[in-house]
Amino acid sequence: MSRFEVTVDIDRPVAEVFAFLADGENDKKFSPRVQEISKTPAGPTEVGTVFRSTVKDAGMTTQREFRISELVAPTRIRWKEMSTNLVTAREGGYDLESLADGRTRVRIFNDLEGHRVGKLLVGLAVAAARKDAPAFGQRIKAAVEAS
Repeated sequence: MSRFEVTVDIDRPVAEVFAFLADGENDKKFSPRVQEISKTPAGPTEVGTVFRSTVKDAGMTTQREFRISELVAPTRIRWKEMSTNLVTAREGGYDLESLADGRTRVRIFNDLEGHRVGKLLVGLAVAAARKDAPAFGQRIKAAVEAS
């Protein structure tokens, strides 16, 4: 298993940042990979909520399905990928920390694993994710601050 992570400080209170990130449909606002995303069931995100997305990675379009596995407002969000693509996120999450000046520090991570021939590709996927991680953090910061 291979991990990528990034930490970013966001100029918004922790409750606002948590609400934005807990609504996985907002992923489309900061991840250019996400072409479409939907949530089941409708309503507030809770443990067991499933987000289904169409994602374009390395020129390939795939279907993704993530289930919220832990939700502790306003500090912790965890998900597990349920889809069976070549490379998946076994676990991912956000850890949020309220800073004294009304800002929020967010640590974002994904533990990636390869399946079938994806076991040969997971290293490349992690390297690409690590390379993009600082920009990814900044896209999340910009999206939250613009909301």
